[in-house]
Amino acid sequence: MNMSYTTEERGKRNTLSYRVFFKNSEGVYISPFHDIPMYADEAQNFFNMVVEVPRWTNAKMEIATKDALNPIKQDVKKGKLRYVANVFPHKGYIWNYGAIPQTWEDPGHKDTDTGCCGDNDPIDVCEIGNKVCSIGEVIKVKVLGTLALIDEGETDWKVIAINVEDPEANAFNSIDDVRRLKPGYLEATVDWFRRYKVPDGKPENQFAFNGEFKDKDFAISIVKSTNDNWKALVSKKSGGELNCTNTCVSYSPFLCTKEAAQAVVDATPPCGNADPVPSDVDKMYYYEKK
Repeated sequence: MNMSYTTEERGKRNTLSYRVFFKNSEGVYISPFHDIPMYADEAQNFFNMVVEVPRWTNAKMEIATKDALNPIKQDVKKGKLRYVANVFPHKGYIWNYGAIPQTWEDPGHKDTDTGCCGDNDPIDVCEIGNKVCSIGEVIKVKVLGTLALIDEGETDWKVIAINVEDPEANAFNSIDDVRRLKPGYLEATVDWFRRYKVPDGKPENQFAFNGEFKDKDFAISIVKSTNDNWKALVSKKSGGELNCTNTCVSYSPFLCTKEAAQAVVDATPPCGNADPVPSDVDKMYYYEKK
């Protein structure tokens, strides 16, 4: 399935008003959560990934699951824009970070593997290719494995994947290939997720399976199960606090017209000049590993 997507910025970057909306190849506004297919190529098990955070950056950008059309916006904590801290030796996010569309980690479903419920978001992806992607880029990825983060008591799967257009992609077909060809990357990934909230005064995160990565087949089965959760969500009469407005899911009661989608975007402020990033975002934090 070869579909192209474009993005449109609204508001001012590095402010509360900033949004990145998505359009399909016909120029219709869409939801990156609901309208982009999970599969890029089902026969080859290639998945679409919506890039939320480019590698080496700090702004915690994410699909706004509670807003109409689910644009990407910066996460807010206590009224302030959220930036991920640099825990030495890491600078920002150490992969292109994003989500697989048409997936949902159901907070009402207790995971049989982790014993914890889902985190109410699409499933997360850490893309390990060479290219630094941009916010809102939609790429095709090959799933290689997964890590089961327990984040403040919630199951939060982290899928490890590589862009199929990466020049080295053919060499990566398993989690062991990552261990062999990018030594240290998986260990750094566990370290990153374990400690990234410590500068905010929170304890280290925990993992299921003792922080071991599960293999490709296991990871794909998890992604497919979160797709089943999403289908149930978008078919319901109520999405709860999540916004399921979409323009392409024909069986969904939340389907809206392209005119209604246009009105959602028109109601946001137009794109303006970016504000500066706060200088303390570059601060480096140092902790002894326990």
